Amino acid sequence: MNVRNYESSDCAEVIALWDAVFPGSTGHNDPKASIDRKVAADDGLFFVAADGDSIVGTVLAGYDGHRGWLYSVAVAPDRRRDGIGSQLIRHAEQALAQRGCPKLNIQVRADNAAVVAFYESLGFQIEERISMGKLIEE
Repeated sequence: MNVRNYESSDCAEVIALWDAVFPGSTGHNDPKASIDRKVAADDGLFFVAADGDSIVGTVLAGYDGHRGWLYSVAVAPDRRRDGIGSQLIRHAEQALAQRGCPKLNIQVRADNAAVVAFYESLGFQIEERISMGKLIEE
């Protein structure tokens, strides 16, 4: 298994993975639209975990010059607890550090205790913040 940059030939497998891991995504979270926007950003921060010819994990990273973010961290359900998620996070952290990123954030649903515990095991800490969002119409 290796972590590498996303390639256009990965698209169908990434969509299938996200559909399995993030069911019911619509609108701004539509997998194909999200992939297209990330590819258009052309920032080199879209990574996949590949096992042979299969995509078994993903992470999108972002950096705005102030702090980094992780999005769409996904691991195939039948491959969880194989270290894939940890490897993806470390790979993204290294890529962000090379860009001078001093801090990394991730948003997790408050009721997802297993995912919170996973990130805590990687050194993330819960920060008392309120997450706010707004959809922007085209």
